[in-house]
Amino acid sequence: MEKPKRYVPGPNDPLLPPQLSEFQNKTTDEVLEELNKMPFFMNKLDPDESNVELEALKAMAYEGEPHEIATNFKNQGNDLYKGKRFKDARAMYLKALDVKCDVLSINESLYLNLAACELEIKNYRSCINYCREALKLNAKNVKAFFRIGKAYLELGRFEDSLEAVQVGLAVDPENGALKSIQSKATEKLKRKKELENRTLAQKQKEKELQEFLDLAVQIRNITLVDTKQPAGLLKDTKLTLENPTDFESQLIFPAMVLYPTTDEFDFIASVSELSTPNDLLDVVLNRPAEWFAQPGHKDFTASKLHAYMETLSGGLIKIGKKVTFHDVLKMEKPKAPLFDKSLRVYFVPKTEAQGWLDNWDKNAAIMKRL
Repeated sequence: MEKPKRYVPGPNDPLLPPQLSEFQNKTTDEVLEELNKMPFFMNKLDPDESNVELEALKAMAYEGEPHEIATNFKNQGNDLYKGKRFKDARAMYLKALDVKCDVLSINESLYLNLAACELEIKNYRSCINYCREALKLNAKNVKAFFRIGKAYLELGRFEDSLEAVQVGLAVDPENGALKSIQSKATEKLKRKKELENRTLAQKQKEKELQEFLDLAVQIRNITLVDTKQPAGLLKDTKLTLENPTDFESQLIFPAMVLYPTTDEFDFIASVSELSTPNDLLDVVLNRPAEWFAQPGHKDFTASKLHAYMETLSGGLIKIGKKVTFHDVLKMEKPKAPLFDKSLRVYFVPKTEAQGWLDNWDKNAAIMKRL
């Protein structure tokens, strides 16, 4: 038979043969779409159309004995898998299983190939399930144990990974792939346990420190009140001991410094229990002269501001500006608590104090906590 001649374009001929020139500037997907319009290459039908040629070609795929049909689909799946078209390969392997071939070795291979596809597309649980189906047909299938081990490794279930690998190594003690998974799972399990131990130790340490803190609050007779909506500034602060392992060391807490007559406030991240209202004023009144010239700030001086704290019952108590917060907080009556584990102090100019006190609503103050 004479060998077909290669197409050589003449001076005015297209660079490609007429049959292929229309595909010259198309992508692979576009070429496949075009081929699908041709009866021989078709793999899907328009639901509103019938195509006798396509149905005939489809029927050809199912001609022969079941094991031959299944093997044909499996081979197509293998080609797709080699081309990294894992989902398409999976579809072919499933078609092969649908044939219900009674050759166990073929079905075993199909389940194993399906597991390989699921592993590639990160469907690890499906991979494990297909491997188990393969093992029902051949309990010594080393590849199944390898893929189960790898899937469990990816899922972070290192003990299960090692268990699968160890069973596989009992079948093939020198299997390098299984040993590789074993090594990785062992190392990851070691790191996991180290992290768990560090986390456990850290939690135990935190528990002990919290016990020290709770004891420090208890022996000082301090009451803590948690409100429903604590100030956002308190989110990253906390009540602590100067020496976290010594409940007799100074208690440190954040402070909300409120100026109700001007509807302003200051926030101080850490205040010692041995501090006084005067100490707070030294901090908050360290401002530019322009601030004191603003409306409402005329009497904002250490000598003209009175200090108040809210009580557990919703009322107010005036506190001496030289009295430590330790002494105020430990008083039995009236009881001034820490709100959201922070100090709450009101500074009001002497000239406006009485009017502010007259307008204070105990019930409203309690409702704001709820």
